[in-house]
Amino acid sequence: MIAKRSENYEPAAKARLMLVDDEECIRETVTELLHLVGIDSISAVDGSSCLRLMHEGFKGVILMDVMMPGLDGWATIREMDKAGLLRGNIVSMMTAMDVPDESMEGLQEVVIDYIIKPFEPSAFITSVRSYLELFEQLSEEGSA
Repeated sequence: MIAKRSENYEPAAKARLMLVDDEECIRETVTELLHLVGIDSISAVDGSSCLRLMHEGFKGVILMDVMMPGLDGWATIREMDKAGLLRGNIVSMMTAMDVPDESMEGLQEVVIDYIIKPFEPSAFITSVRSYLELFEQLSEEGSA
């Protein structure tokens, strides 16, 4: 299994990107694409797994699928907000829908981008790198 399991997660691990998607083929494809360009990532199979990893100390960029069983992407972000887990993290939504849905209401300030699947790999990598750079800048500012 490519996805790193919660019980093996170490807060000091190199991965600063979490992919949250219920579709295994998406997780595997995106993980491999990121790996090919030297970006380490961890995966969560649903919103609950994402929240668990965040409670265990994950900080970084979160690529969140919108449509998932159980907690969808929007509900997961609302739970992150209630638990105070959004601070210091960057969230981008990933979806097969071609337009943002009404569930996004009130979360525009939390979500940095909206990636439409399927995406063009080089544009996706460029976006992910910019999110990671922003995360590093914000982390440096926060520690200064």
